[in-house]
Amino acid sequence: MHAVFSDSFAALGRLDNITLVMVFHPQYLESFLKTQHYLLQMDGPLPLHYRHYIGIMAAARHQCSYLVNLHVNDFLHVGGDPKWLNGLENAPQKLQNLGELNKVLAHRPWLITKEHIEGLLKAEEHSWSLAELVHAVVLLTHYHSLASFTFGCGISPEIHCDGGHTFRPPSVSNYCICDITNGNHSVDEMQVNSAGNVPGSDSFFEVEALMEKMRQLQECRDEEEASQEEMASRFEIEKRESMFVFSSDDEEVTPARDVSRHFEDTSYGYKDFSRHGMHVPTFRVQDYCWEDHGYSLVNRLYPDVGQLIDEKFHIAYNLTYNTMATHKDVDTSMLRRAIWNYIHCMFGIRYDDYDYGEINQLLDRSFKVYIKTIVCTPEKVTKRMYDSFWRQFKHSEKVHVNLLLIEARMQAELLYALRAITRYMT
Repeated sequence: MHAVFSDSFAALGRLDNITLVMVFHPQYLESFLKTQHYLLQMDGPLPLHYRHYIGIMAAARHQCSYLVNLHVNDFLHVGGDPKWLNGLENAPQKLQNLGELNKVLAHRPWLITKEHIEGLLKAEEHSWSLAELVHAVVLLTHYHSLASFTFGCGISPEIHCDGGHTFRPPSVSNYCICDITNGNHSVDEMQVNSAGNVPGSDSFFEVEALMEKMRQLQECRDEEEASQEEMASRFEIEKRESMFVFSSDDEEVTPARDVSRHFEDTSYGYKDFSRHGMHVPTFRVQDYCWEDHGYSLVNRLYPDVGQLIDEKFHIAYNLTYNTMATHKDVDTSMLRRAIWNYIHCMFGIRYDDYDYGEINQLLDRSFKVYIKTIVCTPEKVTKRMYDSFWRQFKHSEKVHVNLLLIEARMQAELLYALRAITRYMT
């Protein structure tokens, strides 16, 4: 942990609150920081100020003022033109042209086509090269996902920033994730659950019931395997049902002017298409996947980045301490796979070898509401949503969940964008 903090401070000149929350999982944090450092500071197709400006554009799509402000400072530090910060219309036309891709990628990535790619690559004097575009796409997906993490863990500004603080009255729960980042973590994480009480019998049985379902599903797997037709049907049912998962607090959030000026079309967001007689098309991983297609395309056009992202995906997907709340020696692979595949299912991405019937067995409604909000509309997440799922689990386990969510989201966005680039190239 010390070494990771030292490297981070040396690279950035600060330890931001994202780092201080992610350090619950040092192995992941090390990979995350290495990847982010390469994207922002090492040799690459885009100039440094463009990289930070694209980070601002991406974070602003989700009204994440925390990330916007971080990168405004970095943008100015590397010599960016302050006029660009007055609004996207003041940035170069080349960056303005990226606005449409940013918008669709953040909210409805399944709508990205090779025409979006062609429009950027053939814009005469404002054209992007393929290498520049891949760098931009990776940055956009990175910061869309990081906005999800920021909201999902309730991360507050640093103490020297507007809205930052070192002292706060006791919260309803006595312990909030933002306490970790502001140094108020004297309460033993094991003593208080995220609902604010000593773990009670209800939440205890919740964990027991989840473990029992995992055991039963494993037995069913061993006994019989569903047909391909049945597996396809279960996927379509889960995809359709995911459209109707929403929170009772689901209200429109009006973006603040200081954030919305960094993007156009503020009304464009995630929509539940089934309510309008539309649906998310199915994207079969067997036809285009990260391992066989996306990885090699990124590595070819932006060397070494494919490797770094791939390592980060693998660490997030496979990370386990073989624990669930107070239980030890638990195989959590089935649960982790259900979370990852549920997120991809919401984006229309299907794995032919996965039984989507398992998702409803393992993920209850309050957890699905949290997942969907974090992944699709993170600016709407509330502390109540965070508290309402997995009530006996530790904060570190809920941060672990958020790592799964953001990496699954990033991979889903990348799959759609890279497939469009591949189709343009062929």
